[in-house]
Amino acid sequence: MHYISQNFFWRDTVNLNQQLDLIRQSATVLLNDRIVAARAAGKRVIPLHVGDPDFPTPPSVLEAAFRALRAGLTHYGPSRGDPELRQAAALKLSRDNGLDYDPQSEILVTHGGIHAYYLALQTLLNPGDDVLIPDPTWATHVNMALMLRANVIRVPAPVENGFLPTFEDWERALTPRSRVIVINYPSNPTGMYPSRAYMQTLQDFAAAHKLWVVSDEVYENLYYEEKPISAAALNGAKERTLLVHSLSKTYAMTGWRVGYLAAPARVIDQAIKVSQNSITCVAPFIQKAAAFALTDPDVQQAAAAMRIAYARRRDLVMCIASEIGSTKVIARPSPGAFYFFLDIRPLRISSLEFCERILEEAGVGVVPGSAFGRLGEGFVRMTIAASDAEVETGFRALLTWAEQQKTSGGSV
Repeated sequence: MHYISQNFFWRDTVNLNQQLDLIRQSATVLLNDRIVAARAAGKRVIPLHVGDPDFPTPPSVLEAAFRALRAGLTHYGPSRGDPELRQAAALKLSRDNGLDYDPQSEILVTHGGIHAYYLALQTLLNPGDDVLIPDPTWATHVNMALMLRANVIRVPAPVENGFLPTFEDWERALTPRSRVIVINYPSNPTGMYPSRAYMQTLQDFAAAHKLWVVSDEVYENLYYEEKPISAAALNGAKERTLLVHSLSKTYAMTGWRVGYLAAPARVIDQAIKVSQNSITCVAPFIQKAAAFALTDPDVQQAAAAMRIAYARRRDLVMCIASEIGSTKVIARPSPGAFYFFLDIRPLRISSLEFCERILEEAGVGVVPGSAFGRLGEGFVRMTIAASDAEVETGFRALLTWAEQQKTSGGSV
C-alpha cells in the first residue's frame, strides 16, 4: 500500500519536459484527426485542409522500391545515406538549381524534410540563441526552435507586403544573440516567394550580421510564375546556407519519409552525429526508390504533370472567386505551393471559429490561419492538393457559406 501511494504521488507531481509546454499540438494534424473521426461517423467532409498530394506515387518509383526489397535491402545502411541517393541529390541540385554540392561531404540523407530541418537547427543552435522566422509560417519552423531551447523572434510578413518581411523589420528583429534566419519559399501557408533581388539582399543581410540561413525548399518545384531561386544559389550564399529538401511534395511521396540536408561539409560532419543518434539511417529500399525518383526522366515528367494539374486548380479557384464575387472571402492568386491563404477578415470572426463552423455546417475542412502565427489571424489555409471536383465543390461551398453569414460587430 505504501508503494502504491508513492507511485500515485510520483505520477501527479514529477515534472515532464517544461519546454514542451511552450508548444501546441499541430493544428493541421488535430483538425485532420477530427475530420477522420467525422468521416468514420458517416459525415461527408470535403478535405481542403491537408498538404498531401492527391496523386499516387509514380508506379515506377514503387517498382524501384520493390526491386530493392527483393534484393534484400532491408538491413542497416550508411548513416550518411546511400551513395547512390546522395549522388542523385547532387545531380538534382545541379540540374534544377545550378548548385554544386559534393555528394560525399555536403549531403546527408534524412527521414523526410522535418528531420532535415531538425538536424539543421540542432547543429547550429545553442540554448538561448535567437532565431528569426517570418510570421506567418508553418508551425513546425517555430516549434522545433522552441524544442531546442532557442528563442524565436517572429518577423512580421504581412499581406500588405506580399507576406514578406521588410528589411527594416529584419533589422529590428536583430539581437546580440541572433544566430539563424529560417525561410520557407514557396511558403506554407501563403505560397509566396520573393524575387531574386530580395533573396540576394537577404543573404547580404545574413552575411553582414554573421547569421546562418536555413532554407526550407520542399515546395520549390510547385510554382506557377517565375521559377523561385534557391537560397544557396546567390553570391556568397552557399557557405552560410543549409537547404532542407524532401521528395514528399514534388513526387507525391509524403508517406515515404525521405529527404536530405545540403550544407557545408563542416555542418554535415556535425549533423551526422545528430542523425546517428536519432534515426541511425533511412530504410535502404526507400533510398533506392528516392534515387530513382530524383533521376528518372519519366518521373520528372510525372512531377511536371502534377504541377500542371495544381496550376489548373489554381486557375479554377480564381475563376470561381471572380464568378461569385464574394465580399466576405478574398482569394489572392498563390504563385507557389498548393495553398490559398484566404482572407476572411471581412467576416470579423476568428479563423478558428470560421474553420470549426464551416466544418460542422458546410462539411469543408480548412486550417485556421492562427496556426501559422499572429499575422495569420484573419486568414484560413485551403489546399488545392485535392481532386478538381473536390476543389470546386469545396470552394463553392465555402464562399456560399461565408456570404450567408452576418458580419460580426467585433474584430479578429
